[in-house]
Amino acid sequence: MAQQRPLQSLYMFDPLLVNPAYAGNHVQLSATSIYRNQWVNLDGAPKTFTATVHSGFWKSKMGLGLIASHDKIGIHNDTGLYGVYSYKIKLSDKAILSFGVQGGFNNLRSDFTLLNLKAASDPNLAGIQSRFSPNVGGGVYFHTREVFAGFSVPQLIENKIFGGETPITVAQQRYYYFNAGINKKLSNAFRVVSSTLVRMQEDAPLTFDINLMGVLYDVVGLGVSYRLKEGIVGMFELQINENFHVGYGYDYTTSALNNFSNGSHELMINYRVKITKIHRGLPCPTYW
Repeated sequence: MAQQRPLQSLYMFDPLLVNPAYAGNHVQLSATSIYRNQWVNLDGAPKTFTATVHSGFWKSKMGLGLIASHDKIGIHNDTGLYGVYSYKIKLSDKAILSFGVQGGFNNLRSDFTLLNLKAASDPNLAGIQSRFSPNVGGGVYFHTREVFAGFSVPQLIENKIFGGETPITVAQQRYYYFNAGINKKLSNAFRVVSSTLVRMQEDAPLTFDINLMGVLYDVVGLGVSYRLKEGIVGMFELQINENFHVGYGYDYTTSALNNFSNGSHELMINYRVKITKIHRGLPCPTYW
């Protein structure tokens, strides 16, 4: 009855995390890492690390990539690894439709020996439990130079991830993501990027983000995001050179958790490089 997949505020800098159809969209080889320290000073609060790498192949008609993740919350450590494939159809000179699939696994390790139990004999909360869960997912992504939209279900299989000798069981719930936005260049010096991400998980409330960012000379960006019933996010991003791109986000919690934590911090670094033999003659997009 609660959120299962990690929450991130800088997902717009690495859309592959929510939609496999995005693989290869940067054309060149692109590697991104994001680290999130959520609800600082709250014991057992989530700490999430993700790393992705993907590239376009076959004259950018195909994309291949990898997604690695580690999410720690309390006594639970969830590690994931997925391979990603996408195929792109050029609808016109400006519009591209991509289809993507991913497959891999999550391994959830729970160390119940770290708990101070009132009922030490509870069989559901004993020892160290580990659960290996293979999964598959898919998505579709449409974009032009100024608009984009996508829908995805990253995990389709509802694996059982927790359950002891009693009838209590917990399964991986399906997540449905819908995102859309605009990337509008208002002048040679300034562009506006506005987007939303809607998260729908079975047996949990619907939630969404609304984001707005201004980018100056395609180098420096400042933005703000509102997350339903959760918080407000301030975002900063900087293109250091043609290869490196960094970002930072700070979540100010507006829920009751604000009485116990100092918000959340998130860091992102992206590295891109054009491989001559693979990307010869193909124009690589800017960071936006």
